[in-house]
Amino acid sequence: MVFKRRDRRPFWQVIKEFFWPRGGWTRAAHYVKHRVRRLPDSPERIARGIMAGVFTTFTPFFGLHFVIAALVAFVVRGNVLAALLSTFFGNPLTYVPIAMTSLRTGYWMLGLEWGRGNVHGSLGEKFGDAWGDLHHNFLAMFSDATADWHGLRLFYDEVFFPFMIGGIIPGIFVGIIFYYISLPLIRAYQHRRKGAIKAKLAALKKKAQAKADELRKHD
Repeated sequence: MVFKRRDRRPFWQVIKEFFWPRGGWTRAAHYVKHRVRRLPDSPERIARGIMAGVFTTFTPFFGLHFVIAALVAFVVRGNVLAALLSTFFGNPLTYVPIAMTSLRTGYWMLGLEWGRGNVHGSLGEKFGDAWGDLHHNFLAMFSDATADWHGLRLFYDEVFFPFMIGGIIPGIFVGIIFYYISLPLIRAYQHRRKGAIKAKLAALKKKAQAKADELRKHD
């Protein structure tokens, strides 16, 4: 295959680079910023794409962020590739504050008490119970055991649904901030790049003209 890696990475290295990419997160962020700035589209569409990508990171649909970012970018008429690149805002360094902000906002919007009032155990316990239900119910399909959805139901009611509802407000808020920050930066970069291209073309034209004049003198 053309795009297949020649060196197969061991599983532990894949996990390690997920949490800490080769070269560090600073280098990865610079790469994404460079790719976004060079997109061939208007600053407004690129900025709306960035807004869509950042908003998507506040949703609990992990594994589907690319799809959701593309759909949101299509709805707001943003650049889809900018939206996909901007999902980089959600990474192992930001997932915890994003999740906690979304969950707390969701509990506030739904009138739930943050803590153990309306919450059956800690977040870790609910993740564990949900995973245990998935494992148990999968095995139940091949045995006489009875499926149990209690842990998954609690996970949906007290984690997933509050996360989904609560991520809307902070997602829109942070997305708008990124829109207004990125828009003038992209405009300035594109303007500077156009100026550099014009200057380069003018220099080439001047060089070609000088060469033509020199050939006429020899004739």
